[in-house]
Amino acid sequence: MEPWFDVQTNLEKIVRKAVAKIGISHTEFDANIRLADPRFGDFQVNGALSYAKKNQQNPREVATKIIEQLKTDNSLNESFEISIAGPGFINFTLKPPFLLDWLKTYSGEEHLRTNAGELYRNKTFVVDFSSPNAAKQMHVGHIRTIVIGEAICRLLSFCGANVIRDNHIGDWGTGYGMILYGYKNFLDSKALKADPLEELERLYRKASAITKEDPNALNEARQELVRLQNGDPESIALWERVNKLSLEAVEVIYQKLDVHFDYYLGESFYRDKVEQVYRELTDLNIAEESKGALVVFHPEHPRFATQPFIIRKSDGASNYASTDLATMLYRTEHFKADHIIVITDSRQSDHFEQLHLTTEKWFKKTNRELPDFHHVTFGTILGEDGKAIKTRSGESIRLKELLAEAEERAQRIVNEKNPDLSPKEAVEIASAIGIGALIYADLSQNRTGDYVFAWNKLLSLEGNTAPYLLYAAARIHSIFRKAGIDENSLPLEKINELETPEEQYLARKLIAFVPNLNQTTTSLRPHFLCNYLYELAGVFSSFYNNNKVLVDDDAIKARRLLLCHRTLLILETGLHLLGIRTLKRM
Repeated sequence: MEPWFDVQTNLEKIVRKAVAKIGISHTEFDANIRLADPRFGDFQVNGALSYAKKNQQNPREVATKIIEQLKTDNSLNESFEISIAGPGFINFTLKPPFLLDWLKTYSGEEHLRTNAGELYRNKTFVVDFSSPNAAKQMHVGHIRTIVIGEAICRLLSFCGANVIRDNHIGDWGTGYGMILYGYKNFLDSKALKADPLEELERLYRKASAITKEDPNALNEARQELVRLQNGDPESIALWERVNKLSLEAVEVIYQKLDVHFDYYLGESFYRDKVEQVYRELTDLNIAEESKGALVVFHPEHPRFATQPFIIRKSDGASNYASTDLATMLYRTEHFKADHIIVITDSRQSDHFEQLHLTTEKWFKKTNRELPDFHHVTFGTILGEDGKAIKTRSGESIRLKELLAEAEERAQRIVNEKNPDLSPKEAVEIASAIGIGALIYADLSQNRTGDYVFAWNKLLSLEGNTAPYLLYAAARIHSIFRKAGIDENSLPLEKINELETPEEQYLARKLIAFVPNLNQTTTSLRPHFLCNYLYELAGVFSSFYNNNKVLVDDDAIKARRLLLCHRTLLILETGLHLLGIRTLKRM
């Protein structure tokens, strides 16, 4: 029988059964299993304290009764030492034979994926991230939605979910009047070929400046928008060209970051779907006319009681609320979404909260099943001066330039540290380090907070950084090269037990991958996984410094190589889940 892959979840089920058998209702007892302080055990349940307090009982006596019931399970006794600490904490410490069985059993990334897949199996998640505006450059702030969204998609997919990645492009709206007017009157064809987004932004700025000064030009730009909205073939063709050039430009960035999407269903896709939204919300008395606009009020909500959700403007035009409601309906009916995740900065929180409240009322009255909706927010990237990061001239830093600078800085470090690498290998390593450092610097922060961007820190080989973790993995590859052993064909039959404290502690840390994966995925906060990987690398370093791996004794060498390989497996799996490419040499 295989050892439990997810020790935490299985242990929780057993505790719930034990509590029920001694007559305590599951509604009164918190049976959630937590990772324990390593000084006391591997896992801990604290429910005896709150239960005893509520029922005026002695918590240690309650904990003792639970432990007595748990110890009637022989399989549990074989795997755990169970003890009480403090006023009634129940601690579970995995026995060395279980540690070794777990390490022998879970041997590859696909094996980990298969077992992790029970968490969200048969659940469909639509994840909406990146969502840039067409004809505009992406700046440094866009990296947050891209890398957080990609990591969440990878994590959910790893845990069994059917993940649909939707890039909700801003490809419709009043700005196109200016863009088309500028395109027709001021286009520099060579500049468009060299850098499409740069030229499209220049055309928009030039058109905007001229229309502010010239009423005739303003009227012409407005007519361009009218022709587009009325479906004029020439205008539609030009609009499609602008969008195609925009997507081709942002795809270069997505490829650098190893990000992909299943759909690019932008605002334009929903422009013929908003009439159903207006009609149904009006017929259901959810929406009402106010000052010429169609709005939804939420009087029950303290913050939105007097702040209407405008779903159609007073001039009859649609807006973000209109298309976002149509998007919610489409994702529910077409994709059969169980969960919808939208990833934007925290400034859009009010909009998405009102969107969810409106959708909830709408779906309830139409007997539609409401998917779980998650607005995943993030803070701002700050410069070292504590203000929003900008260029020296005060402009937003373009994302493509940030990525290029990361690779250039990493290239200098690689050339200095390892001048004997071939030019091709040095470029590949520098790209992985530079791009990986940017991704990890973002994901290792609690996403809801701001963070300070500092090149020296994120490219450092010390501390909680991508270079440090990439080096830790590359160092383990070098151990196997030095040993002349294929890391995927270890002599497991020679390994009988884990002996030293460092060996056992490392094994315990490896098994903690699963609860950390669960915490990361359920909270949609990648920094939990980052912190775990950093701690794992530190524990491995302590093991390696105190336990020589390539010794003459074959049994000891096999045991320690097993620990090296499983550490490499978890490190690389974790980094891949974060969207970071790993290296065999640095």
